[in-house]
Amino acid sequence: MTVHSEIEHKTACFTEYDTLKRVILCQPQYMTIRDVINETQKKFKDEGIHIATALEQHENFVRTLRENNVEVILLPYHKKYPEQVFTRDIGFTLGETVFVADMASDVRQGEENVLRQWLEDEGFSYYNIVGDNIEGGDVIIDGKTIYVGLSDRTNQKAVDHISKVLAGFDVRAIPFTETYLHLDCVFNVVSPEVALIFPEALTEEDIKFFGSRYELIEVSKEEQFTLGTNVLSIGNKRILSLPVNKGVNKQLRDRGFEVIEVDITEIIKSGGSFRCCTLPILREGNGA
Repeated sequence: MTVHSEIEHKTACFTEYDTLKRVILCQPQYMTIRDVINETQKKFKDEGIHIATALEQHENFVRTLRENNVEVILLPYHKKYPEQVFTRDIGFTLGETVFVADMASDVRQGEENVLRQWLEDEGFSYYNIVGDNIEGGDVIIDGKTIYVGLSDRTNQKAVDHISKVLAGFDVRAIPFTETYLHLDCVFNVVSPEVALIFPEALTEEDIKFFGSRYELIEVSKEEQFTLGTNVLSIGNKRILSLPVNKGVNKQLRDRGFEVIEVDITEIIKSGGSFRCCTLPILREGNGA
């Protein structure tokens, strides 16, 4: 159920770590590994996904967000979209603009229409990126800087497109090893000073650049596989993370973060975790 409020039609995201006020999710009702599109799915292809468990975990995830005063919008799910739980990829909010993505993967094409219909029904304005493939998992914002991963899902033309639309922002393309699907699977900014990184997937040049801007918490290969970088900040140094990623969680706590552990291990079998499952459309505040 959508909660109506005085901020009903406001959209704004200037960081990955300001206080999360409104976010779009979708229940994994028809989640399945139909076409293997990443290394995680490859491992769990034969095992498959237990839908009842995934739904229970997702419900707990939603409840945790609401307990932390986050308004959660649930998009309608459709059987023809098995990856619909990963709402981050179908759109993203940069500054005060909601962008609707152009999905590169055949299995995900059409999900954009569900988001677009909700935005129109609720009276939100949005910007369509048409013809230039981009997915929200490759887009990370930190103030006036926007990092866009170059992958199988996001191309340079989309980076150029965003640069023209958001002239006041510094849009920086970040190439990475495409095995890891999206940039947020190997890099994520969690405060003005701290970022999570899996260096093996990135260029030496970009690692040095990130190191000049942030204190980098390196994620091990084991915890990258369980998507240790793919945490969700909800503001005030509060982070949602998987219990299994003990190394990441300890390093975050050592730096003063409150780590809220939520188990969504059934959902991550398909290659996405907390950030992948959330499309923030409103964050408020001035940093962590």
